[in-house]
Amino acid sequence: MKKAPLYSSSRRSPPRQPASPSDGEPAREGSHKPATPSPAVAAASAAPSPATSVHSKPRRMHRLRSVMARHERLLLVLGSALLTLALMIAWTASRPLPRELKQEDIDAAVLHTMQEKVMPSAEARAFRAVHPSVVRIRQLGHVDGKEGDVVKGVGTGVVILDKGVILTNLHVVAGAERVQITFADGSVSEAGVMNVQPENDLAVLQAKTIPDDLVAATLRPSRDLAMGDHVIAVGFPFGIGPSVSAGIVSGLKREYRSPEGNKILSNLIQFDAAANPGNSGGPLVTMDGEVVGIVTAILNPGDQGVFIGIGFAVPIENAAAAVGMSPF
Repeated sequence: MKKAPLYSSSRRSPPRQPASPSDGEPAREGSHKPATPSPAVAAASAAPSPATSVHSKPRRMHRLRSVMARHERLLLVLGSALLTLALMIAWTASRPLPRELKQEDIDAAVLHTMQEKVMPSAEARAFRAVHPSVVRIRQLGHVDGKEGDVVKGVGTGVVILDKGVILTNLHVVAGAERVQITFADGSVSEAGVMNVQPENDLAVLQAKTIPDDLVAATLRPSRDLAMGDHVIAVGFPFGIGPSVSAGIVSGLKREYRSPEGNKILSNLIQFDAAANPGNSGGPLVTMDGEVVGIVTAILNPGDQGVFIGIGFAVPIENAAAAVGMSPF
């Protein structure tokens, strides 16, 4: 009995193919010529298998996602920049071209503003400028048969120095037992007479207490005034006020004689802004808000003592001697 080998080789030699005759010669035993593959077989072997193609697509997608994840912030910044640039280009393209501004456009705009917004008059601006410096002056005194002091007269004054120095008419405070000042903010103070100038009917007062924000008026020489210049008179006519009236300079270098005939004032400014008892000592003001004179008298041939169209003011230059210093 023939024994089989315990182990057998896993490789087995392929069965020998019979040799095909070539050129009519018989194949020799033991010779083998490898067969040349056909073109179809070669192409099939060179092409990737469907399994390989299917697995390569997910790998590419995975790599793309990884790259995007690593550069996510940079991509967001670039995207935002591109979007902003696109919006700016679109906005610029949609803007209308600027139109050339012509004089007709400027005139139309000014006219529209004047029609829509009412501008304050020159007189109103002048009053606003001088109003904080105008004060009411009351002359107080004792009257027999009455208790306490009573008001014997009312006049006007103007602050010329912010330390409480006030200019008014001498006849406003002449013979007063007490002088009381009411400032523009409503505060009240006693005042004393510092100096007088009878030839110009001027008196200088000093307030004992003054507001913290007291403003002195701006003074202007009257030498450059011309007849026809617009002015306002500010004061407390008949105790009512402050009141403002407007007019023009109707004369220069005028003289005035008091009704009693014993007093003559010269070099006066004549004006036609309404003034009545109580305006005395108040400022005559230009349209720039500057004080050029102190209202001192009105002319009335009758004995009524009311305004009929002619008033007089002492030029503010005369205040220099009364105060003892130049006001300019």
